[in-house]
Amino acid sequence: MSVDSSTRSSSSGDLSEKITNDNNESLRTPPLNTSKNSEQAHYTTQSFKNPDGTTLDLLDNIPPLAEGGVPKSGSAFGKAILRIFGLSKNPNVLHSGDSIATQPSVFDTPTKNHYLPQQWYEGYKAFDPLFRWTWKEENKVVRIIDWKIFLWVTIMFLALDIDRYNLTNATADNFLKDLKLTQADYNLGNTLFRVGFLVAELPSQLVSKRLGPDVWLPIQMIIFSIISCSQFWLSGKKSFLATRFLISFFQGGFIPDVILYLSYYYTKSELSVRLSFFWVSNYLANLITAFLAAGMLKMRGVAGRPGWAWMFMLQGLITLIVGILSFFLLPPSASQTKTWFRPKGLFSDDQVKIVVNRALRDDPTKSSMHNRQALPVKTILRCIGDYQMYPLYFIGIMFGIGGYPVQQYFQLSMKQLGFSTIQSNLLSIPNIVWSIINIVTITIISEIVDSRALVCMAEDLWMLPNYIALLALPDPIGAWTYFAIATVLLAFPYVHAIQVSWTSRNAGSVESRTVSASLYNISVQLSAIIGANLYQASDKPRYKHANSAIVAILCFNLIVLYPATRWYYKSRNAKREAIWGSMSNDQKNQYLESTTDKGNKRLDFRFAY
Repeated sequence: MSVDSSTRSSSSGDLSEKITNDNNESLRTPPLNTSKNSEQAHYTTQSFKNPDGTTLDLLDNIPPLAEGGVPKSGSAFGKAILRIFGLSKNPNVLHSGDSIATQPSVFDTPTKNHYLPQQWYEGYKAFDPLFRWTWKEENKVVRIIDWKIFLWVTIMFLALDIDRYNLTNATADNFLKDLKLTQADYNLGNTLFRVGFLVAELPSQLVSKRLGPDVWLPIQMIIFSIISCSQFWLSGKKSFLATRFLISFFQGGFIPDVILYLSYYYTKSELSVRLSFFWVSNYLANLITAFLAAGMLKMRGVAGRPGWAWMFMLQGLITLIVGILSFFLLPPSASQTKTWFRPKGLFSDDQVKIVVNRALRDDPTKSSMHNRQALPVKTILRCIGDYQMYPLYFIGIMFGIGGYPVQQYFQLSMKQLGFSTIQSNLLSIPNIVWSIINIVTITIISEIVDSRALVCMAEDLWMLPNYIALLALPDPIGAWTYFAIATVLLAFPYVHAIQVSWTSRNAGSVESRTVSASLYNISVQLSAIIGANLYQASDKPRYKHANSAIVAILCFNLIVLYPATRWYYKSRNAKREAIWGSMSNDQKNQYLESTTDKGNKRLDFRFAY
């Protein structure tokens, strides 16, 4: 069905109300309870099955909604890849051009009043449950978000990763010898780096929720980039350990902050796929630092300083510039993009309404807090005690342990096997490029199977035979043999992005999403701490005890952890749907009016699995 001027907006006759936005420009948004369509609405037997398994009882006499159901999740890039490989059908005409794109939601049901945003929500003036838009308009809006919001956030993450991972490049330039560090000191530095992340995750999220990600993220970048530059003057163990901790402390919470920020603009399915490409920048940072290090490490002797000192200084300055620019390039929200240096904003008034309404139709809980609202202690404690998120936190601890030891020692191992400083850094490039390919591949698979637990098993399944090879091959392992195994191992399909989105989706509300994102990232940092300390000097050179432990962990994850998590969430959904589906509309309204359940504890919430 196509949109014309009569269904473009819900404003009609004397019933329309002009609401002024934060820039004093008119938005046509009538109150729901005085709309002509709303007054004539009545209960209907028409039902719509949501992708999450819930059933919506749609009202009659509301403006038309999208036909053909919700289109397949993902990004335009992901869909293009599917078409290139012949894995996607031709685009549905109902999901293109001037056809209506507005998806059915709880705002089209008899229970709509229980989901309406409050007036303090930053997008309140743009919210209109009777507003309709086309696929052409929605696709244009999403492209604006991709190019003007997501792209810059990705550049910020890339800059962060340059400062986070350049230590491994420094080890190929006699870094340990110059600072008189032992392998134990190096392990301790990596451990403190993870501890800094762990300690700062939740406090950073609380500061971000109070100041807003658009303010706190640039502040973080400026602080840790200055500390990164200060590594130019490292003189020994104490300064090494101090800077390792401080850099990570001020980087802590960055990723959960970014995820919360992006959730203002994207639907749940869109965010999942974009985070996969977001983490491509993680590998691009490794690729860039490998090339930059190849040149910067040759500066050894300039001004009497080693090459690694110049590398830390120059790469820190890059991050500092990105941090400063971020103050100007990150708007607070879709409805707050106009400013003195951007008087027209990023979106037109109708485009603001599209961003706000599509986000709330996808997840009404996104309006439960505004973007400058602090979390009370009671709420934080309640979110920490949400046991239904614990399976994902446990996955966060366990899934990535196998990726850290070999990666952490890759350049150092190459140097010890006889390769030069430049060769040791350049030899990391093949596994980085392969990893990027595998991230795209895992994205294709996730698009096809629409599953999280099963897809996320791919990372551990990839690593398992490589660790078995490291255990089974006889002594001595040749330099090129070890390089081949390590390269294949480190090219694993990184599923962290899928699991981050999975956690965000299952949180169920903005407040819970804020805390759960931090707790999940804390669990990932615990995983990194474990991984950073598995390879000990006493277990050299084959690290058989450590590799045997990693094989056992990988088997546990594949046989027990992921299948059990999938079963748990699937069974919870089935029990809830049995209760919710048997309730009448009056019973549902009564439940929503009287329940004290919040977020993912509500009967109308469904977990992703």
